[in-house]
Amino acid sequence: MATMRAMVCEAAGRPLAARERERPAPRAGEVLVAVAACGVCRTDLHLVDGELPQARLPVVPGHEVVGRIVACGAGAGDLAPGMRVGIPWLGGTCGQCDSCRRGLENLCANARFTGCTHDGGYAEYAVADARYVFPLPERYDDLRAAPLLCAGLIGYRAYAMAGDARVLGLYGFGAAAHLIAQVALHEGRRVHALTRPGDAASQAFARRLGAHWAGDSTEAPPEPLDAALLFAPVGALVPAALAAVRPGGAVVCAGIHMSDIPAFPYRLLWEERCVRSVANLTREDARAFLTLAARVPLAVHARAYPLAEANAALDDVRHGRVDGAAVLTMPAVRASNPS
Repeated sequence: MATMRAMVCEAAGRPLAARERERPAPRAGEVLVAVAACGVCRTDLHLVDGELPQARLPVVPGHEVVGRIVACGAGAGDLAPGMRVGIPWLGGTCGQCDSCRRGLENLCANARFTGCTHDGGYAEYAVADARYVFPLPERYDDLRAAPLLCAGLIGYRAYAMAGDARVLGLYGFGAAAHLIAQVALHEGRRVHALTRPGDAASQAFARRLGAHWAGDSTEAPPEPLDAALLFAPVGALVPAALAAVRPGGAVVCAGIHMSDIPAFPYRLLWEERCVRSVANLTREDARAFLTLAARVPLAVHARAYPLAEANAALDDVRHGRVDGAAVLTMPAVRASNPS
């Protein structure tokens, strides 16, 4: 039996366990990918902490997966062994529910999620639905391509919800914000970064990337915002962001999980301000953002960790010790042929 190394979430609230597992094989419509790198996302923290009710434990986390196809099941379309691909959070949809029929596959009632409802990329190999893997821009190596697959994709969906907003506030300046800030600046928008109080390192990081202003999330930005994108999963930031956006402005909550939003006076919402959430992503999001990333040279800041140090990477993300993204890199795959 061919095996692989994996880091497994076996129970909520416990560290990931290093395990030797049977190497998966692709079924019809699937591909087997030899993982080269996998981003460590804040959603993975919510999984480990037991905050995602859809999770099916035990599970291998990881949904920012970069690697090369080593085997294809029947019906894998144009995909072939040797191709470099990315595997994102949305791992499959039914295509038949009301949301799917309305073109809202991100809201599919029967969606499957990589590293949550089925095994993801904290392992040497991963299987994925061939319809939900994507070729990656060649300008990014494996380490820097990984954050594009969630920090980039979910950040891009949140950014798109801001419409034509010219002045943006980014609350929480981590993996997603540092990419979307560059997109916004490239498009001539003004960017203000708001971080946890006293986080001078993140504020300096934002300024180095070109942010027009960076300060504490407890402060008011220096000008009214057209839209605020909340990447920090802190419900208390919603009223603060509403107070910072101009009439008609939007507050977009980009996380899959957020602490409770406290009560706030109606006057903060009045004048046609709105609060929206981002749920998952679509394949069209992936195609649009990866096309943009191929054209716009994003400076992806990523810190590499060996697979075995996944728990340390998660801890660093939890405590804001990473500028940009944390990424697991795999030991050399022990066989090029999975059979």
